[in-house]
Amino acid sequence: MAMTPHVLIVAGSDSSGGAGVVRDIETVSAFGLRSCVAVTAVTVQTHDAVERIEHSAPDLVAAQMRAAFAANPVKAVKIGMLGSAPIIETVSSVLASSLPVPVVLDPVLASTSGRQLLDDDAVETLKRKLFSLCTLITPNLPELALLTGLPLAAGEGDIIWQAAKMFDAGAPAILVKGGHASGATSTDLLLLPGREPIRFDASRIPVVMRGTGCMLASAIAAHLAQHETLEISVGKAKRHVFAKLLASKP
Repeated sequence: MAMTPHVLIVAGSDSSGGAGVVRDIETVSAFGLRSCVAVTAVTVQTHDAVERIEHSAPDLVAAQMRAAFAANPVKAVKIGMLGSAPIIETVSSVLASSLPVPVVLDPVLASTSGRQLLDDDAVETLKRKLFSLCTLITPNLPELALLTGLPLAAGEGDIIWQAAKMFDAGAPAILVKGGHASGATSTDLLLLPGREPIRFDASRIPVVMRGTGCMLASAIAAHLAQHETLEISVGKAKRHVFAKLLASKP
């Protein structure tokens, strides 16, 4: 009997259940896949604030990842909160020595409430060590600005210019999320070097939901684990998140 494909989730836990590992597992299971985890941090959160963060020891993160790869048919990896440069280094080295599987990185730099979730010195490490090992990186507009050291993108031209900087740093493909922009339509741009941007438009739904970035990245990883193309995986993941937002509308 063939074992169900697994998605390895490398992320922090969120005590409120709004984001992080809980959201990731829930999303992966919605597509009939199973999850295995490497917990990078334990956070104390409500839906309004991050009250406390305890990072896992880097060797503990590495051991969790290696055990997950050894025990399960891991067909994709989803990376969320990493927290510190030593954890990024460790995660990168385990990925580099594992079988090549699709890797989706949601570069969690700050919480929705504004609490910083990645040390300043770790951003360069993220770019240098992890970007080239990923299949897709999914920044929102503030994260794109932080990753490139440029002001918040004011339009598509800025986004494409900032994405080019990320390609220079080794990123293979970038999905820039438009949720933080304004207007009636939320547009995500899938950008690949030397190709025209691929647009994913959705009506902007007037609800606030935490963990949508976790959901999107996990859903993309779940589809990549089932050998869908990048473009189809992103499209299906977008529809999943849209349906969740619609369902939560009062």
